[in-house]
This record gives sequence, C-alpha cells and structure tokens, in this order.
Amino acid sequence: MGAHCPFAVEYAGRRRNIPTAEKISLSRPAGNKTNPPGVILQMEASAPPVSPTFEQLMLPHMDAAYNLARWLLRDPHDAEDALQDACLRAYRSMDRFRGADGRPWLLTIVRNVCYSRLRQGRREPATDAFDDEAHGSTHDPSEANAIEWRETKGELLRKALDQLPDEYREVIVLHEIEGLAYREIASVAQIPIGTVMSRLARARSKLQTELLSLSGTKPSHEL
Repeated sequence: MGAHCPFAVEYAGRRRNIPTAEKISLSRPAGNKTNPPGVILQMEASAPPVSPTFEQLMLPHMDAAYNLARWLLRDPHDAEDALQDACLRAYRSMDRFRGADGRPWLLTIVRNVCYSRLRQGRREPATDAFDDEAHGSTHDPSEANAIEWRETKGELLRKALDQLPDEYREVIVLHEIEGLAYREIASVAQIPIGTVMSRLARARSKLQTELLSLSGTKPSHEL
C-alpha cells in the first residue's frame, strides 16, 4: 500500500499460502457494518513519553552544586558530604520535581543542606533573619563598568569571599560564578527578586572593598 497507513494489517483466514504478488485492499464499510471476516484492524499505539532519569537531570549540574556547597561551608570535605546528602534528598524527592531544568531545584536542596549544617555546629549561629540594610549600601559603582574583582584569581578572591556574610557569598557565587539569572537565584535562595538585586549590589560593593583591603589598594570612586 503506497502511502503510510496508521493501521497494522493482520490476516486471520484459513489460507496460509498467499501469493506475494497479490495486494490486499481494505475498505472501511460505512454505517454499522462489521469488518470483513478474516481481517483484523489494529491501531498503532504511539509510544508513551519517557521521563528523564535522575542522572540525566542532575549530573550536568554537579559541579555547580559542589561549588555552592564549597563556598558556603568553606571546606571541601564538608562540601562533598553536603552534596552527597543533597543528592540523596533530591533522589528521594524526584516524584515532586516539576519542570525541565534541574539546576535551580538541585541548588535549592544543596543550599538548604548547607545552611542546616551551618546552623547545627558552626561558627556563627543564624537565629535571626539576615538584615540586608545592616550590611551596607546598595550603591554599586562597578555595575556599569567592568568589575575588577571578576578578573581576580586564586587566593585573593577566596579570602575576600570568605569575609562576606553567607547570604552575600551565595548570591555572588550563584550569579557571577554559576551564571544564574535573578529569577533562578530568587527560587534557590527563596527570596524576592528585588531582594536578590539589592543583595547582589551590596555583595559586589563589599567584595570590592575586601579585595582592595587585601591587596593594599585604596578604594577608587571611578570604578
């Protein structure tokens, strides 16, 4: 039959030796008439959509998840432990995942695990909500031009980032290092987009101040 037909034909008659040169033509009778005896029409079922696996969704984002854990916990071994814990939680919660991009979802879990660990045993208790207003101005003179710290590599940048509050460090890592958009950061950090923008401005300003202090350079208002 020349054109593709959405039916599969199965011959069910008594004769088994059907000449190969012959063609079986099918006609679909109108009304309530039944199909001709000996011919069974089977609809071709379309394949059901296959959901992506946990590995397909999450493995591409493991580096970003580790980086976030590393910068929040400030220790590579603690970061590895937190990442394993987060992956286990993500795997157990896969049935609740909605969407196509697993990165914000995984980073949210990693962030929650890290903050839980920081609150449990750590250096500075986080019993009160973070007050952005108490940590400097939103004025960000480096936003319009190239930001000097983006070109800073190695130990100096690590030391400067370590001086920032956790909430500032995470938005810097998520936006400037991992490249997340404001909306994605808002989802990961569970804060409004406006807070993301103002917090990022303060974080940049404070980071620049820390870098200048560590390098022994006086602040410049022309940056």
